[in-house]
Amino acid sequence: MRVGCGYDSHRLAEGRRLIIGGMEIPFSKGLAGHSDADVLCHAIMDAVIGALGVGDIGTHFPDTDLRWKNAVSIELLKYTVELARMSGFRVAWVDSTVVAEQPRLAPYIEGMKAALSQTGIPERCINIKAKTNEGMGFVGRGEGIVAYAVCLLEKI
Repeated sequence: MRVGCGYDSHRLAEGRRLIIGGMEIPFSKGLAGHSDADVLCHAIMDAVIGALGVGDIGTHFPDTDLRWKNAVSIELLKYTVELARMSGFRVAWVDSTVVAEQPRLAPYIEGMKAALSQTGIPERCINIKAKTNEGMGFVGRGEGIVAYAVCLLEKI
């Protein structure tokens, strides 16, 4: 078994769609980034890559590479899960936390889990928690959203 932890943050911006966990969430702003800026997918990818011991998300999908411009992060996560499989591992568990002052994410958690399961991680092996930052820091001021993830890989 191997364990990896992941983190990602993106600022909120006008004129962008809000994609979290592979799901579009109705909101007046979206996350700014080179790709669709899906913080949850990015944190999970970083955790899987960390558990494999092969760098980080920036190593595999650098924002200086035009191939990843406007990339759909759920597809990048699918590739990362396949990378784990090709390395002899399966994703046995993901625990994650998304921190956002707004919008409230709890109503979307089951949809996110269903979307994330399309990457090859069984839905029963995905846990997502939604938190606020209680008005503190850049998240609390509504300037951005953060996600954390821990991944357990199991040898197959």
